Amino acid sequence: MTVRVLVADDQTVVREGLVLLLGLLPDTEVVGAAGDGEEAVRLVAELAPDVVLMDLRMPRMDGVAATRIIRREHPRTEVVVLSTYSDDESVFAALRAGARGYLTKDTDAESLARAISVVADGEAHFAPPVQRRLAETVAGGPGDREVLSSGAGPGIEERWG
Repeated sequence: MTVRVLVADDQTVVREGLVLLLGLLPDTEVVGAAGDGEEAVRLVAELAPDVVLMDLRMPRMDGVAATRIIRREHPRTEVVVLSTYSDDESVFAALRAGARGYLTKDTDAESLARAISVVADGEAHFAPPVQRRLAETVAGGPGDREVLSSGAGPGIEERWG
């Protein structure tokens, strides 16, 4: 199955590089590229990609807001965040918005391809440092639980115990 991907990143060289890189991958078709979240939302409605590769910090509309709208209005389109930032606030905001994957921009082509494929199949995929932080947060004390539960609907205690 060919995975249809939309790239959203405000940095032109990064966006164009990702389009070129993804175009070389088997079973991946880049259907469009957006320079900000607002354009990404518009292009998802127009092009119906399977996966959006989404930067977080962009002008006009950031990646978190765009992810929230895309997941609400186009639930068949999954989102993988590709960001320079892996701090708790960025990761948890993206996950609350509906992202199924989170990678940092130091990832390699193989990991990027795997994330897109896995997320297109309905699973989640996170960079190892993000996985580790998620595991630490779930296993951590009450302060960490507040990070997960703040603004995300039912708190961690209600979900897991």
